[in-house]
Amino acid sequence: MAGFAEIRFKGTRKEYYAYRDLDLRPGEYVVVQADRGEDLGEVSAVGIIAERKCSSSSGGCATPAPDHSVVRVAGQDEVDRWTELRTDEHRVRSESRKLVTKHGLKMKVTEAEWQFDRSKLTIYFTAEKRVDFRQLVRDLARTFRARIELKQIGVRDEAALLGGVGRCGRELCCSTWLPELKPVSLQLAKDQKLSLNPAQISGCCGRLMCCLMYEHKTYIEARRRFPREGRTIRTSQGEERVVGVDIWHDLVTLRSRDGERRTVPLDELKQEVGSPVSHRQEQ
Repeated sequence: MAGFAEIRFKGTRKEYYAYRDLDLRPGEYVVVQADRGEDLGEVSAVGIIAERKCSSSSGGCATPAPDHSVVRVAGQDEVDRWTELRTDEHRVRSESRKLVTKHGLKMKVTEAEWQFDRSKLTIYFTAEKRVDFRQLVRDLARTFRARIELKQIGVRDEAALLGGVGRCGRELCCSTWLPELKPVSLQLAKDQKLSLNPAQISGCCGRLMCCLMYEHKTYIEARRRFPREGRTIRTSQGEERVVGVDIWHDLVTLRSRDGERRTVPLDELKQEVGSPVSHRQEQ
């Protein structure tokens, strides 16, 4: 019976594979077909769930090609060998950094990943500018006797790959459950009336925190119930200007032409103006 599975590898890397005549379950380790060899990963989703995650991923994805399929469920000896490769990657990073220093290249080696059959070694790095690493690749190939792939990543991808703890005290979302990294704009912080101090709204990677997106839609929907700040509305007290809103406590702060301020509940303000107050009506 044919099936569809999401397989996770080191860090946040995941790919989708077809399989046939196998009873796969999340949490199992499987050997899959890879570029010029085989790789080993963990089943994270199967069937309809895997298909939905595949279609909702960035750009969507189609059914895997025939050369991208699950070969077999991994045996314990294969899992043990895979664990040894993960341990050896500490040595690989150290040796790679020494070679980078030797060649005087302005790049930072972040992580290394062996392919299960040890025929390919992927080294992830960050760099501010383009780096000519042709000679470095030759030295790496001689040192590790494998096909080398140097992959440049951004600082957000680096944080997702290495993991860590955020200012909230929990593990980074990007390295645990966040399915993909999406652009985060400063407008999100502005819409939520947050401090624009970079130290307050930046994550471990130095970029805007991904969690700025989580409540943004809810905040915008809640904000639509209030009159827009800066608008002048006619209330039981006469014409008053909206100078502030508190969506958490349903309060609106008004200022009269005489400069007097008052704060009233949103429901009371709606009764004063005689109709629902929203910025759509006042535009």
